[in-house]
Amino acid sequence: MLRYESSSFYDQTTLPGNVGICGNNTASQPTAFQSATQELLTNLETATPRVNGYFAAATKAVSSGGTVYAVAQCAQTVSQSGCLDCLKVAYGNIQSCLPATDGRAVDAGCFLRYSATAFFGANQTTNITPFIGEGSSKKNAIIGGIVGGGGCLLLIIGLVLWYHQSRKADPRGKIIGASELRGPKNFSYKDLKSATKNFDKENKLGEGGFGDVYKGTLKNGNIVAVKKLIMGTSRVEADFATEVKLISNVHHRNLLRLLGCCSKGPELLLVYDYMGNGSLDKFLYGEMRGSLDWKQRFNIIFGTARGLAYLHDLFHVTIIHRDIKSSNILLDDEFQPKIADFGLARLLPDGQSHLSTNFAGTLGYTAPEYAKYGQLTEKVDTYSFGVVVLEIISGQRCNETKVFEVEVEPVTEFLLEQAWKLYEDDKHLKLVDEIVIDSDGYTDEAAKKIIEVALMCTQTPASSRPTMSEVVMLLSDRSMDLMQPTRHAFMDNDKRVRTDTSNTTGSSKSNATASFTEFGR
Repeated sequence: MLRYESSSFYDQTTLPGNVGICGNNTASQPTAFQSATQELLTNLETATPRVNGYFAAATKAVSSGGTVYAVAQCAQTVSQSGCLDCLKVAYGNIQSCLPATDGRAVDAGCFLRYSATAFFGANQTTNITPFIGEGSSKKNAIIGGIVGGGGCLLLIIGLVLWYHQSRKADPRGKIIGASELRGPKNFSYKDLKSATKNFDKENKLGEGGFGDVYKGTLKNGNIVAVKKLIMGTSRVEADFATEVKLISNVHHRNLLRLLGCCSKGPELLLVYDYMGNGSLDKFLYGEMRGSLDWKQRFNIIFGTARGLAYLHDLFHVTIIHRDIKSSNILLDDEFQPKIADFGLARLLPDGQSHLSTNFAGTLGYTAPEYAKYGQLTEKVDTYSFGVVVLEIISGQRCNETKVFEVEVEPVTEFLLEQAWKLYEDDKHLKLVDEIVIDSDGYTDEAAKKIIEVALMCTQTPASSRPTMSEVVMLLSDRSMDLMQPTRHAFMDNDKRVRTDTSNTTGSSKSNATASFTEFGR
């Protein structure tokens, strides 16, 4: 087994995805076999946390004839109590297999298996009595440590099985259950109030959709960002629960880490890692406009793509963010992007192609099938990512307009419409922010490819958009050929927004459902 994360997981024992895996054959004497197996597994559950190294094997004779063999193992980095807790869950899962002659229970930090057939040598067992206590009626069982590579191999096999079964057998829609997910640290309201100096305006970092964010300094000197949710709105409690349960279990270098929360106080509070450089929009068209060079912009695009690919394809549930935009991408001290604000995130249940839900998000970044029909898939995030990429390349807001003369009459075009028009005329390099053209690493070929990837992400129907994992591949492999993006039906040239010649920044809101440019508003 090989595993790494951006935060410590050495003490993790039971996580979503724990499952029992059962054999197909039933014991010839089911009652006797079940009784012997349950007694043996109970012994292992009790003894294994007390065995040095947390691994043990045991056998027990079946009264009707034959022998049952069993093994239990915990990762050596967990605590004794954590090992016991994990094996209790494993025992509960494996019981459902009986009276099958084989059963396994796998979890993040432990492995339990029994079989009517020997799967370890007789010389790998010892007396169980010292580990289950004196006077036990189960003292006839034999237990011992599996030595050398054999023990490691069993844990590896178990964890591999757990990984595959968790992706196949665990209903994605149930993963959000509070009893299954590992929660974040609980902070006291008093400590967070003190850390932010009573939520002083001078410590205010910004405003989110459902509350303000403040800079805070904890007692240990660590700097954090504290999100104070607005009370009294209908979405607050649901959004709070969503963010806490999802983000505390999602760990990726390009996702903002939730450190903890506070639900006992006059406000609901979320505590995050502090991002010294703030949000991306500030560097694209805010007070820091023009300070990002080409390499930094590419790294932000690539990192954001990796974060979304993790949410869609690599986490054990598909998470749809629903509100990908420049202000929800934060930058650390090294200008590495962190996707933030999961208050609108939704889970896509396994086996479902999409969700039908009311629109929630930010117009201008939202895919037309979701804004118009409420059809939500992970490709909605892909669309939003494409719009953000165009903002990064151009340094323009997605709802910023430019006026062009068409047949003498002026028309207003939003960023996405501009990008498509320039691409179709093979002039898409005109979209590139002039500030980055002379910076290190910039080439016309690289800029063209990124613009075309962005346009691929905004195609309609949604099925024509690449997955975010495919986007990561396209961005990381310079030699990979692209399929040519195709302008979608919502962007017909004859349906641009006409403007009054006396007002070159306004637009008439006619036929909002027919013209995609209205979604840009």
